[in-house]
Formats: sequence, C-alpha cells, structure tokens
Amino acid sequence: METRVRLEPWGDGDFWLLERKNEPVMTEYLGGPESPQKLADRQRRYEAMSAREPAAGRMFRVVLEPSGESVGTVGFWERDWQGEPVYETGWGILPEFQGRGLAVAALTELLAYVRTHGTRATIHAFPGTDHAASNGVCRRAGLECLGEVDFEYPPGVPHPSYAWCYRLPPRPPSG
Repeated sequence: METRVRLEPWGDGDFWLLERKNEPVMTEYLGGPESPQKLADRQRRYEAMSAREPAAGRMFRVVLEPSGESVGTVGFWERDWQGEPVYETGWGILPEFQGRGLAVAALTELLAYVRTHGTRATIHAFPGTDHAASNGVCRRAGLECLGEVDFEYPPGVPHPSYAWCYRLPPRPPSG
C-alpha cells in the first residue's frame, strides 16, 4: 500500500506540533528540548516563512492521506554551504507514526515542491552519523551521500554528520 501525505503550509494553529516535536524522544539527535521561549520564536519564524516568496523556503505540516491526521513536519530554508547558496531541509515525524515511510513520503513531496518553486541548485540534509533512521530517509528519498562532515547543530555544537545532497534540475531562464 502506498503511503500518501500532503504538505500544508505552517500556520498559527500549528504550535501544538512544535510542542510535540520538542519532546525528548523527538530531540534526542538535535541537542535536546528547547525552552518555551525558543519554541515561541520558532513558531514565529515558521509562520513568517509561510508569508514569504515560495523560493525562500517553507515549513509544512505533514498530513496523512486520507485520514487528515497531522503526523509531523518538513521544510526547507536558504543557507550557504561551503561557499555556495543552497537549501537545507529537515523533518520530524511524531513517534506514533514512525516506521511507516511517512518521512520518505514527506521529503519526496517537499522535493517536488522545491523542484517547482526553488531557485537554488541543490538541497542538503545533515543527519548525525548516529541517526540511522534519518540517513535511511535521505537514501530512500533519492539524496546522494557526499560523506561525513562536522555540522553544527545546535549552533556552536559540532556533530559528526553525513552531508546528503539532492541536485535540482536547472530552471529555465525567466523573461
């Protein structure tokens, strides 16, 4: 049976999902839970992303089809990596929905969105070398492993990670 999800732009009613994603089991590979203030700041940033031009990045709520249940998040944002303008992506599926291919389905939907709206040449993910599930998601969604890097997350805390890359097709010139 095919796993189907749809992506809904992040909105003001989605804070509960940030709270769920802040539980220790969800933040084990991300430096642990954030403070209530940091969560409130993250909510504001995610809402602001939904108001920007689509190519600048977006956060989405992942919705299971056909039930309509919210099962997690996926998003992308602009950054510089090794001197190049790229996108970075990240995701999180709630524990009770893990192991069903939903992260791969969400990342696949996100990649389709970025192929349509993105303006940068690549999108990257940097899961820790110790996070087998997220590395598996990258592989199954079609990203290429570029090798091991020290990636800072949270900022200031280097963590051994794999650099995964998805090359976006060139966009035709506009105008």
